[in-house]
Amino acid sequence: MIELVIFDADGVLFDSTESNTAYYNAIFAAIGEPAMSPDEERAGVFMAAPQVFELRARGDQQKSARIRQAARGIDSTPFFELLRPSIALRPFLTELKRQYRVGLATNRSATIPALIDFLGLDGIFDAVASARDPVRPKPAPDIVALCLERAGVAAGAAVYVGDSETDRIAAEGAGTHFIGVGARVDHAHRIATIAELPATLARVFRLPD
Repeated sequence: MIELVIFDADGVLFDSTESNTAYYNAIFAAIGEPAMSPDEERAGVFMAAPQVFELRARGDQQKSARIRQAARGIDSTPFFELLRPSIALRPFLTELKRQYRVGLATNRSATIPALIDFLGLDGIFDAVASARDPVRPKPAPDIVALCLERAGVAAGAAVYVGDSETDRIAAEGAGTHFIGVGARVDHAHRIATIAELPATLARVFRLPD
């Protein structure tokens, strides 16, 4: 029996490619760095910000420090306007909570409280864990495991919903079930958007619709 459905944020609750790219490009522009490459844009969807910065710095500690300094001077909240949810999130999650508890486990960090507020999801999540907590970012299982701990739910009674191989690896490491969203992840249980999730949960775990 599944008790807890844990969501990743970027690529699952919303398409954040445009938003994240604009945010990171603003940081890079502030120190005279070129815009993100296509590979960096793809990585920016599922990596934590420090991971994106290290990807750009490529081991150059001085550049890494300059990027982090620039990031501290840029407000990320205006870039929320570029987030693209695929469905109305609050009604969807409210309905899902009729049968399951819901959690959020994401590589986002300091933006999490403001993001939840912006999306109108205050009071929705039973447990939240992110890279702002003192744990390793995904693909380490720490963030998913922390969400489980905060919800008080055993790993085998939870499913993690993610859009990347990073998410799949984190879910496996934490011992949860996994459902993939979109084309970036290869898994037996994969859906196009979270609109398909309730029916997929019922089918995969043999629960009534």
